[in-house]
Amino acid sequence: MSGGPAATVPDSLARSRALIQRVLQNAVGRLEPSLAGVIAYHLGWRDQDGNEVDKPGGKSVRPTLTLLTAESVGGRAEDAVPGAVALELVHNFSLVHDDLMDGDRERRHRPTVWALFGSAEAILAGDALAALAYAVLLDAGDESGRTAARELTDATLEMIRGQSEDMDFESRIDVTEDEVLRMCAHKTGALIACAAALGAILGGGDDGQVAALRAFGSHVGIAFQAVDDVLGIWGAPDVTGKPAASDLRQHKKTLPVVHALAGPDAGEFAGMLSEGSLSDAELPRALEILEAAGSRQWCAEVAERHLAQALAALDGSDLAAGPAGELADIARFVVGRDF
Repeated sequence: MSGGPAATVPDSLARSRALIQRVLQNAVGRLEPSLAGVIAYHLGWRDQDGNEVDKPGGKSVRPTLTLLTAESVGGRAEDAVPGAVALELVHNFSLVHDDLMDGDRERRHRPTVWALFGSAEAILAGDALAALAYAVLLDAGDESGRTAARELTDATLEMIRGQSEDMDFESRIDVTEDEVLRMCAHKTGALIACAAALGAILGGGDDGQVAALRAFGSHVGIAFQAVDDVLGIWGAPDVTGKPAASDLRQHKKTLPVVHALAGPDAGEFAGMLSEGSLSDAELPRALEILEAAGSRQWCAEVAERHLAQALAALDGSDLAAGPAGELADIARFVVGRDF
């Protein structure tokens, strides 16, 4: 398999969304109605007044990986639906809490949960999403469901570790490239690795296939974060749903920022990041420093390198050709996307 980014959205994303939607809605429907309404808003099913809307809530990369990896080891996509739903619930728990911790007031062109409903509701909504994820997996009732729940537990702890590292970096100027890459592997890579492993587990894959697909997902996750970090600074607001240069304004130690802190204008850049939020007047100079350091290109190279490693993990794992090809398409989409 060769790695060249593709800009088109793979059909498998829409297929997986349709397959998990009913189960996901049933899970949320188990909650107290007002809390379920908050979560339905976050997931893009309803507006702030509770009216139904017809708009996808996200990219659905994680659940798609789970369904495709089940098929790649000879199982059925339907067998992996509990894993795909659980992944989507945990991922959205992290988004709701991340928005609150980061102070982000907008996601997907709409107010975030905490900005609209308050901090307490956001905390409760995130907690409920996390608890629901395990209920969905354990409801499967068989050994594969319990194995999947352990896999999800380990990945969630790794994700929380990454979030803790990310928060620690906010008060530091001496964060290294290796440190931020490890943080990305924890915060983003762990859950995407879990998405791939869950499908293999629920689809009846052997230990070697589970390990290979977990490695595939880990590399996809790091590539995903590298692209996200580029979009967090240079992405178009009307496409990303976030304000221009939002990560830079908030002094987040993302991959391009940390790379530039080791660049030719590191002293000046560190001084800017040691102050309060970047002003509109300071922003152009900060962007010049990032460009002079080649930080955007470096991030692109990180994404491409991990894409190549992800595709290599698929080779030689005795996977079904069709689903494996679709997994490769997802990996290329992750690197080539602009949202």
